[in-house]
Amino acid sequence: MAEARGSGRLALAAAAFTSNWRNPNLRRAQLSFLGAWTAEWAFTVALGIVAYADGGALAVGLVGLLRMVPSAILAPLLSPFADRGRRERVLVVVSAARGVATGAAAITVALAGPTLVVYALAVLSTIAATLFRPAHSALLPTLCRTGHELTSANVVRGMLDSVATLVGPLLATVLLAVADVSVVFAVAAGASIWAALLLLRVRYDGAPRAAAPRGPGLLREAADGIRAVAGRPDLQLILVLAAAQSLTRGALTVFSVVVAIELLGTGEPGAAALMAAVGVGAVAGSLAASFLVGSGRLGGWFALGVALWGLPLALVGVFPEQPAALVLLAFIGVGNALIDVAGFTLIGRLAPDEVLARVFGILESLVAVSIGVGALLASALVQWFGVEAALIAIGLLCPVLALVAWRRLRRLDGTVGDLDGAIHLLQRVPMLAPLPLPAIEQLARGLESIAVHSGQAVITEGEIGDRFYVVESGRADVVGDGRVVATLAEGDGFGEIALLRRTRRTATVRASTALRLRAIDAERFLLAVLGYAPSTEAALAHVGDELDRYGPREPLEEPPAP
Repeated sequence: MAEARGSGRLALAAAAFTSNWRNPNLRRAQLSFLGAWTAEWAFTVALGIVAYADGGALAVGLVGLLRMVPSAILAPLLSPFADRGRRERVLVVVSAARGVATGAAAITVALAGPTLVVYALAVLSTIAATLFRPAHSALLPTLCRTGHELTSANVVRGMLDSVATLVGPLLATVLLAVADVSVVFAVAAGASIWAALLLLRVRYDGAPRAAAPRGPGLLREAADGIRAVAGRPDLQLILVLAAAQSLTRGALTVFSVVVAIELLGTGEPGAAALMAAVGVGAVAGSLAASFLVGSGRLGGWFALGVALWGLPLALVGVFPEQPAALVLLAFIGVGNALIDVAGFTLIGRLAPDEVLARVFGILESLVAVSIGVGALLASALVQWFGVEAALIAIGLLCPVLALVAWRRLRRLDGTVGDLDGAIHLLQRVPMLAPLPLPAIEQLARGLESIAVHSGQAVITEGEIGDRFYVVESGRADVVGDGRVVATLAEGDGFGEIALLRRTRRTATVRASTALRLRAIDAERFLLAVLGYAPSTEAALAHVGDELDRYGPREPLEEPPAP
């Protein structure tokens, strides 16, 4: 039995990668993320070395903070652009901007230009990088149809993030051994441009979005994202833990340099090697995280990932030896992989799609602030108390918070599991099956449960239709023209004809056994089904077939003549 479960998990893990590769849009979106984040990690290593040469550990911390503050302010304000229209177009602009800024930094360093110019370009590149992940995270659900597929997409992205965490610093290590920092910047610029070119080829049929408002509407849109977070305590919890993890990540940008040079004596290449160790652990963790596809315990795994971001740092403070440091930092990479899969999947499931990029923008703002604060705090603690004490103090933050949040995260797993059950029921209805995940989740969140006694009529011929129904359990008869023309069972839907054709009910549906139904109000149903071309076509074809079975076909309602 255990062997069968293991082989099933292995099959699900393998399917996570193959399904993303077979989907051209997901494949291009994921490879663009690989290019973008390889650029980010290589850039971070190179920038840290420039700052350390300029002013020591304190300069590394200050640059880390100053680099993140503008991003933290602008991310929530600019992320509404990704909710207005095609999210991949926002990603193209962002990637191109990063490539230009990073390339300019490479030229400045190569020509021995002012370090302040490099820092200014780093700020511009970081602002663009901060916008990349919210738009990409909001794009992925649109390219998926089920929660399982979204988890798979986040598994793959987490794997690629881990590969980038390894390849970026490793690439920087190799380049620093044979060249200088300017070459690292140049390679990072090339990776960003490659990411933009890949995204130009993403094609999908998305639901129409509202026209972009002008003027102060941008601020109102940003506020909508804040209100979405404020009204969802579970989402707030995820964001708080993500902020704690990011504070530790900011501290790591300082510790990787200071530990290598001051504590271990391994020099600049040693700093890149420590970050590469994080990448090795992240790759291994991503392979393990692929087994989370189909898991109902994402909240628990998220808590473990948060804890693993801090505990290894504290242990490095206790065991300050290079072999131990490399092994321990690899466990941070494992924690990063768990957070990428569980955290981003949970946010994608908890936040409404219409403000999803804005919610991810808030996340990136918190991440940017926390990284900056973490970098500055780490450098200050190193100056005041020494490297070992700073490692222990910051390293204990995430494990303590994860322990406190454990029970709430496990309860959250049950909430997401219930939502998945409702989605599975809706996807058994043919006209709803083509809907992308965000649209069908919106329907699932608005479902109303109804119990009907045997022999009781659910809808009556000739009445005005106001809801669509799906049979959750039991059976019902469809009576049209005085005769039973169909029998409905679990997974069958009814009531759509009156809603789609704006007519009165064309048949009576009566429970033949005790019946449990899930109902969707007319406005929500029409917004979802008619907002997406494949579901519209399926719905209209289904209506025509049903009318052929038990009633005269009525023409589609035409607008009144002028």
